[in-house]
Amino acid sequence: MTGIVIGPADGLFQRLRGACLDDWRRYTRHGFVAELAAGTLPEESFRHYLIQDYLFLIQFARAYALAAYKAEDVADIRQAAKSLSTIVDGETSLHVRFCARWGIPEAEILGAPEATATMAYTRYVLERGMAGDLLDLLVALAPCVVGYAEIAQGLMADPATVVEGNPYREWLEMYSGAEYGAVAAGAAAALDRHFARRGAAGRLPGLESTFRAATRLEAQFWQMGLDRAM
Repeated sequence: MTGIVIGPADGLFQRLRGACLDDWRRYTRHGFVAELAAGTLPEESFRHYLIQDYLFLIQFARAYALAAYKAEDVADIRQAAKSLSTIVDGETSLHVRFCARWGIPEAEILGAPEATATMAYTRYVLERGMAGDLLDLLVALAPCVVGYAEIAQGLMADPATVVEGNPYREWLEMYSGAEYGAVAAGAAAALDRHFARRGAAGRLPGLESTFRAATRLEAQFWQMGLDRAM
């Protein structure tokens, strides 16, 4: 997979990514991702992932509501509210329609229980946000928000990725596109902005620990999808 750099090379996101590079590669180059790129991922795995990703979105909406509470000025409240609205008023509906194209009715999505991997990462994000400040919360969110763009952009830039006839092409194009790329770049910029306000050298070990744990939990989320077809 072609290397993609999101955010400044000396920015906080790249520093955190570099501090757990082996875990990051296990996440961004996971077997689930590799099979997406090859178009060989079992459809049962992808359908299970889609259902769990919807439930994941609900918890991420709660995380951005918490971000608004943790914010210390109107600009940050406004940004958190915008992210919350984007998920609740836009992404959830888009996700339901995407699932329908894969033969998954809305009733099945809403009636599905959360998988352990879904609960593990989303509740970890919320716990870090409740225990810490806004920077802690944003760092816990970053492997997902920024990582998806890095994964998809890297795959679409890789000549080995199967595009024509790939049943997962829409997913790859959505997360590699300019619109989602702007979301990821904005999240990386927010990390730098809040680290400048609230950061100091003494905070880096804790932030690295949070980022590493969240990255490992994201890899487990991919594994959940693969395990479904076993």
